[in-house]
Amino acid sequence: MPAPQVYPLPARTPLPCALEGRALLSTPTFNKGSAFSATERATFALEGLLPSTVQTLDQQVQRAHGQYYACGSDIAKNAFLTSMKEQNEVLYYALLARNVKEMLPVVYTPTEGEAIGNYSRMFRRPDGCFLNVLEKEKVESVLAEWGGEGDVDYIVVSDGEEILGIGDQGVGGIGISIAKLVLMTLCGGLHPNRTTPVVLDCGTNNPDLLNDELYLGLRQPRVRGKEYDDFVDTFVQAVRKLFPNATLHFEDFGLGNARRLLEKYRPEMTCLNDDIQGTAVVTMAAITAAAWVIKMQVSDLRVLVYGAGTAGTGIADQFRNAVTESGKPIEEAVSQIWLVDKQGLLLHSHSSTLTPAQKPYARADSDFASVNTKDLLSLVRSIKPHVLIGTSTHPNSFTESIVKEMSKHVPRPIILPLSNPTRLHEARPSDVLTWTDGKALVATGSPFPPVTLGKTGKTYDIAECNNATAFPGIGLGTVLCRADRISDKMLLGAIRCLAEHAPALKDPDAPLLPDVADVRGVSKDVACAVIRCAVEEGLARVAGIPEEEEGEGGLKMWVEMQMWEPEYRPLRKVRPEESSRAARGELGVGRRA
Repeated sequence: MPAPQVYPLPARTPLPCALEGRALLSTPTFNKGSAFSATERATFALEGLLPSTVQTLDQQVQRAHGQYYACGSDIAKNAFLTSMKEQNEVLYYALLARNVKEMLPVVYTPTEGEAIGNYSRMFRRPDGCFLNVLEKEKVESVLAEWGGEGDVDYIVVSDGEEILGIGDQGVGGIGISIAKLVLMTLCGGLHPNRTTPVVLDCGTNNPDLLNDELYLGLRQPRVRGKEYDDFVDTFVQAVRKLFPNATLHFEDFGLGNARRLLEKYRPEMTCLNDDIQGTAVVTMAAITAAAWVIKMQVSDLRVLVYGAGTAGTGIADQFRNAVTESGKPIEEAVSQIWLVDKQGLLLHSHSSTLTPAQKPYARADSDFASVNTKDLLSLVRSIKPHVLIGTSTHPNSFTESIVKEMSKHVPRPIILPLSNPTRLHEARPSDVLTWTDGKALVATGSPFPPVTLGKTGKTYDIAECNNATAFPGIGLGTVLCRADRISDKMLLGAIRCLAEHAPALKDPDAPLLPDVADVRGVSKDVACAVIRCAVEEGLARVAGIPEEEEGEGGLKMWVEMQMWEPEYRPLRKVRPEESSRAARGELGVGRRA
């Protein structure tokens, strides 16, 4: 008889709870509001604290949805959802899960950017871990309040310097850490009580914040150099010591720090930078699907990236890795990539102004002696790219002339205007499709409505290069297999898996990426792909990972059974003196109660 399947992170068992009465109702991890059963009300001293009717979670979601609609603006809806999350965690995620496509732009980009920009003025209740550079000696003790070795699976940290296209937001960066963890739970099924949002307050160079008497962070210019590096290293080493099994996710660090921090710590621990790697994975998945549609090999594509910052160079690196995996030498892979930034096409003569990430892609000046390297149209005419990617935040920079020039050389140009928020997009999908008579393969960085062409009456759904389809699955996979680190092969596995979910594989005019409404199932499959690669490379630290993919006891079921679901679990009463910190509501979001 086969041994029973072991699930290291069970998500279906009853929850031990040492709280009762108002303390229980004030703890979002355990609170069920009007859904507490009569037995639970008696057991946990809730009688008289709730209306008499016992409701279902579905009824609560219906009521909450009506309250959500009553909020006039998106920022008001964002505030309402934040308040709900602080009261009843299961209801919050159940509401989101039933309305993913509608509410994702409210809890994430673009509305979350507005909320972060007004963080100090909208502040009501603290959420997350706040570390500041003037109290480096307290970092470890503060982090220890969030649990012990087996309590934390995933940490998102930001220093708030480059937030969602709106720049330096200082301590408001805690908002992006929280938002990313919401997606980790909503899309990837991580236990919300086993995650920790962190902001590293290093000051701010935003004059509006420095002059705002309500600003809640350090009112001083950003710390740089050795003091900054020592502070970040103190934090990272504390994470490694306290939470050796956790994945560390860097988010929205500045251009001068994002890549070098990732390269410093990536060989040592399980960490990723979503702006570099998550964006690259989802973009490469769109390119891979597009290559299948036009019946070309990814390794034969020419790629022009307009905007060579953190995201642009990350995409270039991931494309290079995909090409070298096909067997081409790295020099040949690099020769298929052109990067354009503030100085125009990156050239050898710019070497003194290029970042380490940009330098490998600089071109010989002599190769472009007769080309205006600061003019995108001239570059497109010279390079004849199959793929044009926008990460520049220069709105409307992909003009009709540029798009039509691409169409002269490529039957179905792949055009990806990715800059966020929507007002900063390099082109509107409706224009690109109109200029190419529907031949362009388009994916964008923000959601856009379907496009109907007047000539044919045909409607095109627009793929969104939303990182939410990538990093939750990658993170889930690393957590479940306790990956020693995140390798290039694991990221390539995620790319292939995500591309295989593209509707365009069944209909060449359909989107290049799966819809965010399907993201939870996609995340499960991406996690499986990541875990398989980790096992093959000897990077998985969990024993007993199933070898088979499908069926009872297979890898997919093993992953699914450990994904947290927004459903009320039975509460099991335990005595406070014999309970864990989790049962006392002292971990994760519950520690605020």
